[in-house]
Amino acid sequence: MSIAGGEAVKRTEERIGEMVKVLPPELQYEVEDFVQFLLEKQTRKPEGKFKFDWEGALEDLRDQYTSVELQHKALEWWGD
Repeated sequence: MSIAGGEAVKRTEERIGEMVKVLPPELQYEVEDFVQFLLEKQTRKPEGKFKFDWEGALEDLRDQYTSVELQHKALEWWGD
């Protein structure tokens, strides 16, 4: 990063700090939480490709239920 780039980052940090100072405490906590989320997101390792090993598992129910009916049933199960 160039010196000018470093100065721009420093100014950004100062602007953000000044904005956070004028927020009420509960919103300052939200800012802190959001920054923590961004840091975790940045360092998170990709989990790889999504596996479709479950694909076709409910094929035998295709004629009994629509996809919407299955979604509603899943919601019922999760609610238990």
